[in-house]
Amino acid sequence: MSKIGKIALVGAGQMGGSMLAGWLRNKRTGIKAENVVIIDPAPADFVADLIAEHELAHEPQMTAALSTTIDMVVLAVKPQMFDKIAPFLAPALRDDCAVLSIMAGLTIKRLAETLGERPIVRAMPNTPSAIGAGISVCVANAAGDDFQDQATRLLKVAGEVEWVRDERLIGPVTAVSGSGPAYVFLLAEALAGAGFSEGLPRELAEKLARQTIIGAGALLAASDDKTPQELRREVTSPGGTTQAAIDVLIGGGGGLPELIRQAVGAAERRSRQMGAVND
Repeated sequence: MSKIGKIALVGAGQMGGSMLAGWLRNKRTGIKAENVVIIDPAPADFVADLIAEHELAHEPQMTAALSTTIDMVVLAVKPQMFDKIAPFLAPALRDDCAVLSIMAGLTIKRLAETLGERPIVRAMPNTPSAIGAGISVCVANAAGDDFQDQATRLLKVAGEVEWVRDERLIGPVTAVSGSGPAYVFLLAEALAGAGFSEGLPRELAEKLARQTIIGAGALLAASDDKTPQELRREVTSPGGTTQAAIDVLIGGGGGLPELIRQAVGAAERRSRQMGAVND
C-alpha cells in the first residue's frame, strides 16, 4: 500500500470538510493532521473547528513556497470557482503533484490543460458522503493509474468507491448517484404530502414518510441476496393495498419507472452540457 504524502485540501465547504473529518477520524487512511493543509479563505464553520482542534495548517490560497511540500491536491471547490483559483494554483504545483478532483462537470482534459499533465483522478461523490454513507465513482488519466490506491483510501472515508475506465460514464453516474439523493428526498416529500392530503396530521405524515424511506433503505442494504425488484414483490400482496398503489405507479405510459428514466436522461444530458461548457 503506497504512502499518502502531504495533502492540500483546496475548498473546505460541506463536501471537502466532510472528507477532511473522515481523514482525521479514520486512522486507516494513514493521514496525519500535520500532513494536511487547508486552502480556503473562508472555510465552513465546522471545518474551522477542525482546524483549531487538530492544529491544521490553513492558508487563504496556494503559494509557490507552500507547494514545494505538497504531494497531492484535492480540489473540492464549486466548479464555477475553478477559473478563479486556477491562476494561483497552476503555477504553484510541482510537476509530480497529483490531483484528485471532486468538482462536477470538469473533465480530466480541462484539468490537465489548466494544471498541466500530471496524475489526475476525477471523482463523483454524492451527498450521503457527508455521513460516510455515500458512493464515489472515479476515473484516472494514464498518469493517474499509480495514484488510484491513494485516491481510493481518501474517498473510502465517505463510503463506497468504484472505478471506471471511460470518462464518458461519469455523466450517467452523476445522473444516477450524484443527483439521486434528490430523487429520494422528493419521494419522501411527495409521500408525506399524500399522507397529509388523506387526512394525516402533517407532522405524523412527514415522520411516516421519513422513517419509511430510512427503513426501506436499511432493508435494501441488509438484503445483498435480493434485488430491489424482489424486495418490492415481497411487500406487494396480490390484490392488496400495495398492489393498488403499484398499479398506479407502473400504470399506462410507463408510470414512475419511465419518469425516472426520463429524469436520469435529462440529468445526464445536463452533465454533458456542463462538461462541454467547461471544456
